Amino acid sequence: MTSDKARAALIFSANLVLLVTLRPALAADASSWDGTERAAVRLIAGAARTEGAATIQRAGIEIRLAPGWKTYWRYPGDSGLPPRFDFSQSRNVKSVTVRWPAPQRLSDESGVSIGYKHDVVFPLEVTAQDAGKPVMLALKIDYAVCEKICVPADGKAELTLSGQSSAKDWKLAASDMLVPRPVKIGEGTPSILAVKRDGSRVLVDVAAPGAIELFAEGPTPDWALPVPSPVAGAPAGQQRFAFELDGLPPGAKPDGATLTLTAVAGEQAVEVPYRLD
Repeated sequence: MTSDKARAALIFSANLVLLVTLRPALAADASSWDGTERAAVRLIAGAARTEGAATIQRAGIEIRLAPGWKTYWRYPGDSGLPPRFDFSQSRNVKSVTVRWPAPQRLSDESGVSIGYKHDVVFPLEVTAQDAGKPVMLALKIDYAVCEKICVPADGKAELTLSGQSSAKDWKLAASDMLVPRPVKIGEGTPSILAVKRDGSRVLVDVAAPGAIELFAEGPTPDWALPVPSPVAGAPAGQQRFAFELDGLPPGAKPDGATLTLTAVAGEQAVEVPYRLD
């Protein structure tokens, strides 16, 4: 009897050790970091959500930056390179949508760039090919980081998405809140109240409590519009920005093009499409 109890206790202990050992591999909420002391990248997982009959897996690309270093938004401004994401080695993945938290205006001797001077999480919305099977998300990223000099960076990460609640859910939720909300002119906070084309310039009036930043993008990534600058002349309680219709790709004309205007005020941001007449 004593021998049987000892054997049972030994089996129980072995199973417990095996369970503790396997659990992180089966339900990991983050991949390993890949990078250097300047910058590193990893994938994080969150709880899935449903949209009608569809299940959307939630994940995020987290970039860790050393103090004093920065990286770039989808449109980097006067200098820098935007991150490039490759998910082609993923398994059971139909599509991945990258969401971009609102950036900030970054000025230095090379000009005005647009990006992040702190750690950043890009939320991901992942749709599976087969919702009944596991999703293995594989990321390859090329990006740039700058302090006094700019250096290229890259990284790889893999993570199986279970769709279960995760210790990283709060990070994804916090980053989701920073993604600009798509609105129409006059809606949201901050609010883009008026857009006017004045010859080769575009004037934009924005209202919000506190400081405001404005960014302008063309209809395609090869447009390189200047970063809008504050100018005088705004109505009371508003701030006016102006930028030249410069940096268009060869052969492109502004007439009829739809720009994307992003206004940021603290942790609130909106995104407005505007068609140039």
